[in-house]
Amino acid sequence: MRDRELAKKRAKELVAKMSLEEKASQLKYDAPAVPGLNVPAYNWWNEGLHGVARAGVATSFPQAIGMAAAFDKDLMKEVGDVVATEGRAKYNAYSSLEDRDIYKGLTFWSPNVNIFRDPRWGRGHETYGEDPYLTGELGKSFVEGLQGDGEYMKAAGCAKHFAVHSGPEADRHHFDAVASKKDMRETYLPAFEKLVKEAGVEAVMGAYNRTNGEPCCGSKTLMQDILRDEWEFQGHYVSDCWAIRDFHENHMVTETPEESAAMALKAGCDVNCGNTYLHMLSAYNKGLVTEEEITLAAERLFTTRFLLGLFDETEYDKIGYDKIECEEHLKLADKATAEGIVLLKNNGILPLKKSELKSIGVVGPNANSRVALVGNYHGTSSRYITVLEGIQDETKDEGVRVYYSEGCHLFRDRVEHLGWRQDRISEAVAVAKNSDVVILCVGLDETLEGEEGDTGNSYASGDKTDLLLPEVQRELIEAVCKVGKPVILLNMTGSAMDLRYAQEHADAIMQVWYPGARGGKVVAKMLFGEISPSGKLPITFYNDTEELPEFDDYSMKGRTYRYLESAPLYPFGYGLSYGDVQVETVTYCKTKVELSQKDAEIAYDGHDGLSVTVELQNRSKVATEEVVQVYIKDTKSAHATTAAKLCGFDRVSLGAGEKKTITVTLDKDAFTVINDEGEKLVDGDRFELSVGLGQADARTKELTGKESIKFIVLR
Repeated sequence: MRDRELAKKRAKELVAKMSLEEKASQLKYDAPAVPGLNVPAYNWWNEGLHGVARAGVATSFPQAIGMAAAFDKDLMKEVGDVVATEGRAKYNAYSSLEDRDIYKGLTFWSPNVNIFRDPRWGRGHETYGEDPYLTGELGKSFVEGLQGDGEYMKAAGCAKHFAVHSGPEADRHHFDAVASKKDMRETYLPAFEKLVKEAGVEAVMGAYNRTNGEPCCGSKTLMQDILRDEWEFQGHYVSDCWAIRDFHENHMVTETPEESAAMALKAGCDVNCGNTYLHMLSAYNKGLVTEEEITLAAERLFTTRFLLGLFDETEYDKIGYDKIECEEHLKLADKATAEGIVLLKNNGILPLKKSELKSIGVVGPNANSRVALVGNYHGTSSRYITVLEGIQDETKDEGVRVYYSEGCHLFRDRVEHLGWRQDRISEAVAVAKNSDVVILCVGLDETLEGEEGDTGNSYASGDKTDLLLPEVQRELIEAVCKVGKPVILLNMTGSAMDLRYAQEHADAIMQVWYPGARGGKVVAKMLFGEISPSGKLPITFYNDTEELPEFDDYSMKGRTYRYLESAPLYPFGYGLSYGDVQVETVTYCKTKVELSQKDAEIAYDGHDGLSVTVELQNRSKVATEEVVQVYIKDTKSAHATTAAKLCGFDRVSLGAGEKKTITVTLDKDAFTVINDEGEKLVDGDRFELSVGLGQADARTKELTGKESIKFIVLR
């Protein structure tokens, strides 16, 4: 039932039949059954970041940051739909067995639409990158796919972590993220607003930290003033896990669990992931909360359950177990992997030609690692295909010898006590000497970048202290490159790294991210030219941390492509291809502009709609996909971002030599800026638009050899 008013009415009628104790019991994430009313137990905690997670076998998609690199809204909607389908299949199977435990419900605590403002943040790979517009568009599509458009909600999405949250992980339980009104409205809030107002996301999760002094799971400013009053959010609010306990134990804004429970409930937190709401009745008895407040939270939660059809027969009840990790879903996962891999450098060595190779060396700690395939918040796959296995499968009938060496472990602490660190590097050198080309697989995994306290992490905090690969890997890279054989470096990380040595010494570099459980198959096909790379960076790759502000400084000054004041190693939106696609012309407000017409001026009359028509041509003999990107800069306003900001994009497929015309629709807020008071306004009358395959900046031109078509719009 998508009729929220009817669902609210049914929820109100049901909750009215409950005792105060029963209503309070429903505000915990592991809500117990209410037998007298035929209400089964329900566990609100489920994860679906890049496939159904922690609930057994499911289709494994690339980590979220890898899917973001596809710049593909349609793909994200399909992925969301697959998560919902497999979630329903599991729910149907488990509930028929009366198993209603954790990770078996239909309320998925995804997507993570926090802004990846600093490359040191360990959880950044859970996000869609550093740009609010890209994050909002992709998050919106994912939620639309997840929640569906049927008579009932297929699954419930959750926008997290509201609202200013991106490390440091080690400090999150007591940290206060201080952000200006401008940064709040320009960077940290827009994606959440889009998911609430345009995607109708059913849930919002608060963050552990405080924002401007208020705990995010008890913030009247965030939860009531902005989320419910301003944005008119109608769904339910959930705390991050055990975050409410932090109110009295770490933030010190309350003194007792009862006070913390009351603070969260009064601000609008409906369900507690944790145990602080076990004190809710005690808080009631002390006069800290009212029965009406408890009732309202319970009604919101049951509204969601009615919208999901959990008390009715629905069109989703027939989704069978055969939909889990089915062939159709696995093909979509392969597509997502292929679209997200970013080719950072290629001196012409790629694609490899099997007929010209007798031997390939596959080297590195991530070459045969299953852990490096999946990122965090992942499910289980019935099969894993590492990069080594993918290359072996791809060449097994070609008479090509594949040599392998782990080279080193992921980081030194794992190997020093074993005493054979240099022996492994020597093996890697021997492999390189006996190979025609070396595929060098380095990077991180969830044990080195991830969430504080998460079971996958080796240390309490999953943040990075710098952008360098672990020292033992740097030694491996240098040793292999010094052999003198062609080297293709595959970087398997969820964040930006310092790849300056590889940029100088390797023949090609691919940013592979965490490509999904079977991602090695797609990587191999791309290396050998069956697939052309088409991913674009959703984050900036910096040279080092010297050009960045302090990690715990939440001001956007000097951060991300919009405010960066120096040349990056690789810019946001950048990515190479095996093809040669060129933007030929751009038509805006019935005026056609070519590359040669720099700074052409076009008067915008406000009646033709915010869209640009783009003519492209693939000048090569290689079929490929590309991402058209549109950026805008208010050249007159003092409130404009330092660099032009992304305001539109579209992915397009072009055959060899093919020409194609597409239309990119610009966001209605493209011409607006945010002033220091956090107000959105049109503040100028002269705007520079650029349309190309990346930013219209000097570094992109230097790396790609291509320019964007730029013109001036006058209002």
